[in-house]
Amino acid sequence: MESKRIVNFNPGPAALPLPVLEEIRADLPDYKGAGLSVLEMSHRSQQFEAILNEAIARTRRLLKLDERFHVIFVQGGASLQFSMIPMNFLADGRSADYVDTGTWSTHAIKEARVLQKPIRVVASSEESRYTRIPQPIAFSPDAVYAHITSNNTIRGTQWQSFPDARGVPLVADMSSDIMSRPFDAAPFGLIYAGAQKNIGPAGVTLVIVRADLLERVPENLPTMLKYTTYTAKNSLYNTPPCFAIYTLQLVLKWIEEAVGGLERIDALNREKAGLVYRRIDASGGFYRGTAEPGSRSLMNVTFRLPTEELEKRFIEEAARSGLAGLKGHRSVGGCRASLYNAVPLEGVDALAQFMQEFARRNG
Repeated sequence: MESKRIVNFNPGPAALPLPVLEEIRADLPDYKGAGLSVLEMSHRSQQFEAILNEAIARTRRLLKLDERFHVIFVQGGASLQFSMIPMNFLADGRSADYVDTGTWSTHAIKEARVLQKPIRVVASSEESRYTRIPQPIAFSPDAVYAHITSNNTIRGTQWQSFPDARGVPLVADMSSDIMSRPFDAAPFGLIYAGAQKNIGPAGVTLVIVRADLLERVPENLPTMLKYTTYTAKNSLYNTPPCFAIYTLQLVLKWIEEAVGGLERIDALNREKAGLVYRRIDASGGFYRGTAEPGSRSLMNVTFRLPTEELEKRFIEEAARSGLAGLKGHRSVGGCRASLYNAVPLEGVDALAQFMQEFARRNG
């Protein structure tokens, strides 16, 4: 008897497209007639190098990257990037700007300070409990880079449009909204994203770095902490997370070919988020969104109910209805629906209907 799949609203590791999982299952024992699985395949083999290069090519096409950008794959998650970025780019004592929009940007700031790098926090929404994206921002003209976190998974806020840093390269943690919408990559010096939220499984981090920033990388860093190690060897200096890269390549293929690209996925994501936000706004206060409307995330919808007891009941009853992963982050409580690319529209519609019925019974 085949088991029924849940609607997966987990914040990460998160939903993967069902067609991708089915292709993995079909190829798992014998990848394309190679006689072995990608799990067993040498990272030096022609088969894996083709997978890697296809992942890079799809990233370039989807984001419309020009020849200035390198696409590499790194381990250690976004959390390692919090350290690698200042180590690579702030070696000569020059400073960088950071915008604090919540937990993950706060961690990035902390890691730069652990390394005793000179950074400035030029804007923060801490005073509003991170319920909004701070605006306007006066970036420092002499900064090496300006760091932002594009989407705050815990507080449910997202940059609706990226700031103008007036020529200072933007550096962005896009772990939770990479490939969810089109944007102009030209102002960015570096983009990084742990794959496990929106483009693949845990274990690999996509990094896109502009060539001019690589000129700042010092020679005296440990080999595996230098971006130039990865760009020089096409991410193959040592054994990369092969199966995670393979899965990421399939997710990018799904976005590009099955969905129709970033413009189409953006429209779908807006439709999904609209279903839940409209239910919140029409509930007469039974549901209360925690992010200010102008900063609401399309990826992570965070909300509260009148009491914690009702929140617990909501999460439990939703799970019994096949709607799983709706518990808010432990640091803030409440509820959270993560609506990443792979979460189907039908599943989000089922959540909206469940919310309406739950409010009718308990309001």
